[in-house]
Amino acid sequence: MDKFFETTTTRMPGDERREQLCQIAMRLFSERGFRGTTTKEIANAAGISEAVIFKHFANKDELYASILDHKACDHGLDNPFAEIADKIERKDDFGVFFGMALNALNHHKEDADFLRLMLHSALEGHELARVFFETFITHIYDFLGGYIRQRQEDGVFREIEPRVVVRAFIGMFVHHSLNNILWDKEQKLLRISNEDAAREFATILLQGIKK
Repeated sequence: MDKFFETTTTRMPGDERREQLCQIAMRLFSERGFRGTTTKEIANAAGISEAVIFKHFANKDELYASILDHKACDHGLDNPFAEIADKIERKDDFGVFFGMALNALNHHKEDADFLRLMLHSALEGHELARVFFETFITHIYDFLGGYIRQRQEDGVFREIEPRVVVRAFIGMFVHHSLNNILWDKEQKLLRISNEDAAREFATILLQGIKK
């Protein structure tokens, strides 16, 4: 049986194999961190030899970094505002903040491993954390900060440093997700749907910054 499994898995097409290895590696990295996970453990979990991993990735760092690219395609991390582009164009303030919060909360819930992976990366000081911050987080600050600044010029929002507003807003839904994923998995402290949470977060923010 083991021999049959080994044979069938090694015949997996290249793209499928890379995706499988990214998924397995992400789960293990999110549980043990980069330093605490070996390529041998990843290979064992995939039912292959280490040689197959190195056929697709030069080293563990390349496998680790490829996870970010993989997730960027899956979740639209390269353009997190694509799903609310129409609301941005219409200057639908509630729609912008509600939509962004809901998308983030849903992604966190569907892919908790990735959120844990980012925490491990930051704590370990891994390059992936810096890349994620510079390519995704800074983009959110720049884009959403620009929207807030425009609405200030329109006379709708109060004069507050836009990046402070962005940080306060992101802090609400990221902290909510971390509570549900890491500390309060049974949601004993607060049980609320993602839709209701996003609605409340958007309302709280807008009541604080609107004139």
